[in-house]
Amino acid sequence: MWKDFFYFSKTERAGFYLLVALILVALTVYWLLPDNPSPRTTKHPDESVYEQFISSVHKREKERNQNYYFPDKEEKIELKAFDPNTADSLTFVRLGLPSFIARNILRYRSKGGKFQTRESFARIYGLSTEQYKKLLPYITIGDEFLKKNDSIRAISPLTVRDSLKYFKYPEGTVICLNEADTTELKKIPGIGIGTAKQIIAYRQKLGGFYKVGQLQDNARLPTELNKWFIIKNGPFHRININRLNIDRLINHPYINFYQAKVIIEHRKKKGAIKNLKELSLYEEFTSKDLERLTPYICF
Repeated sequence: MWKDFFYFSKTERAGFYLLVALILVALTVYWLLPDNPSPRTTKHPDESVYEQFISSVHKREKERNQNYYFPDKEEKIELKAFDPNTADSLTFVRLGLPSFIARNILRYRSKGGKFQTRESFARIYGLSTEQYKKLLPYITIGDEFLKKNDSIRAISPLTVRDSLKYFKYPEGTVICLNEADTTELKKIPGIGIGTAKQIIAYRQKLGGFYKVGQLQDNARLPTELNKWFIIKNGPFHRININRLNIDRLINHPYINFYQAKVIIEHRKKKGAIKNLKELSLYEEFTSKDLERLTPYICF
């Protein structure tokens, strides 16, 4: 009798086998599927914050290298007239001031500080009395920085102009391109304060000019202005391509990202670079690239 309850027709047996097969397939698929969800395509918020922080650090470092130049070797002291409101770091160093005092002056100016009198220059942190007395005869304050409430100017019916502000060099004058500050550059016909600052900034980024024609590389000045300049002292700062990372390398105007990457890869695979001929084997460096880069490289 019990066999009657477990008897299946041919059609029922086929359905039963099909059901068992489907169950086995479902179990197999379940066990083969990975337990972990698909990988994320978006970054974790903490990773984004970290990358933004690193990017800001690189940006601040690059801006600092552009705004400040403090040479490693001791510069020759050259006392000459200067305006502490407009002189660059190189001018302060050549006046005999230590680099940290030059840095303090630039930071004071970057925060809105101005020198309205010659005596106010003595308040710079780190400047000794002897240094101040030595530079006092050479300090000049531009008319735009003088005190507005100066009693002498207030009672005077005439406005006294700074003769140096409007003075322009006569035709035939030449000045040293690597030593001139913004005040001296403005004395050249055709150069205003904006162009003068642009020349100084590019000179600091390069490490100095080795020929006058480099003015057309970045400043985009007309070639007619080149007759006003000469080069006495070649590039005053070189970079060691065996020590700098890729961010510091591309900070130089004559090294692009791909060239910097080649330098890094070459150092990893073949060791320190001994001369620029090793780089001539790469298509990223043309003979012109190596020629203009030579004065700025050390090993």
